[in-house]
Order: sequence, then C-alpha cells, then structure tokens
Amino acid sequence: MATFDDFMKLDIRVGEIVKAEVFEKAKKPAYKLWVDFGEEIGIKGSSAQITECYKIDNLIGKQVLGVVNFPPRQVADFMSEVLILGVYAEQGVVLIQPDQSVSKGSRLG
Repeated sequence: MATFDDFMKLDIRVGEIVKAEVFEKAKKPAYKLWVDFGEEIGIKGSSAQITECYKIDNLIGKQVLGVVNFPPRQVADFMSEVLILGVYAEQGVVLIQPDQSVSKGSRLG
C-alpha cells in the first residue's frame, strides 16, 4: 500500500496546453504537447496517447494536470518531461482537468 507521504512526493500541477502536434514517430498514436505550468516551472513537453478522444484544435488552451517531478523520458525523437494525467476509459484516455479555471502552476494537494 502507498502511504500519504508517498503521494506527497508527487508534484502534480495545473498547466495549460499551448502547442500540440501529431507525434509521427511514436509507436502508438500520440500527440506532442507543450504545456505551460507557469513562471516557476515554465513550458514542458509531453508525449500523450490521447488521439482517440481529442483533436489538436480542441487541445490548445485546455488546462490539464501533470506530474512535473518525474525524470524526463525519451520517446522516439522527443523528450517527454512531464506526465499528463488521464483516465483509461472505454472511449480512450480522458484528460483530468480542473472544473474551474485556475492559475497555471497551481498544485494538487
């Protein structure tokens, strides 16, 4: 079992998607996302397998939650710096979002 202290080790923040493009070199269908987590963290890249539920045009400006303190991971020719959180649903991966607009960089806790 994970403890509350284990959970608190994760730095989960709100970011806003500022750029998205099809990730041509990914093994599974995915997008390259650039997410702005505010002044403290800045813009970070992430590979996201969310193509079943989202079109690129609908992603720009969307607020999402991401783990910002995992080590970067090389995915094909792209460095994925954060893990964007989603739910594995029947229709595909559904992004986790705040239900109200909040400041970029706001911490989940």
